[in-house]
Formats: sequence, C-alpha cells, structure tokens
Amino acid sequence: MRSYAVGVLEELEEISATRYVLPLREGGSLPGLVEADDCGMYVVKFVGAGQGRKSLVAEVIAGELARALGLPVPVLALVRVDAVIGRSEPDPEVQELLKSSGGLNLGIDFLPGALGFDPLVFEVDSVFAGRVLWFDALIGNVDRTWRNPNMLVWHGDPYLIDHGASLIFHHNWRDADRAAVRAYDADDHVMVPAGPDLVAADAELAPRVTGELLREVVGLVPDDWLVEEPGFGSAGEVRDAYVAHLLARVGERVWLPEVRR
Repeated sequence: MRSYAVGVLEELEEISATRYVLPLREGGSLPGLVEADDCGMYVVKFVGAGQGRKSLVAEVIAGELARALGLPVPVLALVRVDAVIGRSEPDPEVQELLKSSGGLNLGIDFLPGALGFDPLVFEVDSVFAGRVLWFDALIGNVDRTWRNPNMLVWHGDPYLIDHGASLIFHHNWRDADRAAVRAYDADDHVMVPAGPDLVAADAELAPRVTGELLREVVGLVPDDWLVEEPGFGSAGEVRDAYVAHLLARVGERVWLPEVRR
C-alpha cells in the first residue's frame, strides 16, 4: 500500500478484496472491513449499498480535493470485489450487499487504534478549524457536526473521513446552478467552538481550487460510477459538470458562513 503525502494527488491504486472480515454497523450504508491483496486492511464502502454510486463519487472527489488542499485524509483505493466473496457470510444482509457490489468499490485505509474525534478532549487551533470549515462549506458537507464529527484521531493527528453526504447537488443536477451559491449552515459544525479563522482559510484555499486541479481530482473517479447518468451523454460530460459546479461555487463565495471568533 502506498502512503500518499498530504497535498499530493496520485491515481487511486486498484486492489482486489481477498477476505471480508466484518461489517461496520455504525454506518448507515453498512461498510465492511476488508482485507486486500496488498496485505492491507480497508474500510470498504460498497457500490451496491442504499446510497449508491454517487456516495462513492462524493467520497473520491471530496477526499482527494481535501488531500490536494493539504487537509489530512486516509488513503483511498479502488477495491475490486468478486461477488462470490460473500458466499460464506452468515448474515443475509451482508450476502446481498456483496452480491450487488461486484466490480469496483471504494476502500479507505483502516487506521488501527484510531479514536473518534471529541472536541472536548482533542484541541485544534483556529487555523486548522477554519480550513476544515471552509472546505466543508465548499463541498456542502452536512455531516461534520458536533453530534457526528466524522473525524478520527490517529497517532495524535486528526483525519477527515466520510464525505459521502457532500456534493448533494448531484442528486438533482437541474438545481446545480442554484446550489452553487447556496449558503452553508455552520451552526452545528464541529469546528465552530474552536474559533475557525475563515478569513485566513479563504485567502489560502480559494486560489488553489482551479479548473486544472478540479479536472485532476474528478479524473480519479472511475468511469463505471459515472456512466448512464440521466441527462448526460458520457462519463466525460458528467466530469465536466462537477468541475463547472465547483468552479462556480469557489468563484462566488456568497456561501461562506459567518462565524464569531
């Protein structure tokens, strides 16, 4: 397994699942801990889960954009699953999920011993808090609240996880233009108590979200997850739509929340 440096983008490694270890029932999409042929362990989110492939698209785009902007995220990989891997599973729900998830799925590097982020225990500075909040506002992430931070602490460092609920505009492409300027509600965001410096984050991060970077990030999404999207003629057209939306959003940042420091 490769170790991806923060700020560096590479093609997602494609690996094959060799063993389904156990379901992780904390997530609504029933991700599973899976061993792969690179001898690594991954939390795999399956294309056959209820949220479907768009959740995986959001995970890749948001996760790799975060990495490019210098925010810490676990390594992502494309995990090829043979549907027969679930034949010995005793849980019929898991069996059905694996049967419907043959092909490419998304793997997130398993961080053994990682703890869930608790803002009352683990302190972050205003600069980091501002960068995380700015990024979540850009991608419309509604799932990093104080109730459910979707952050892990591993070897003393925070990692951002679970971006499947971001980029929600892609569930209704006809409304994507209006969504590009939609305000972001930060009232429940887990970083607010840390006094996030959004001014500094905006000055640092906004100029870095360029068309070139977005095309590189969106290019990491497998064609299999983009084809047959209603209203589009090809996977390339869908990629262009993601790039156009995010460029429009970063161009007119009327969505930036106001947070008291």
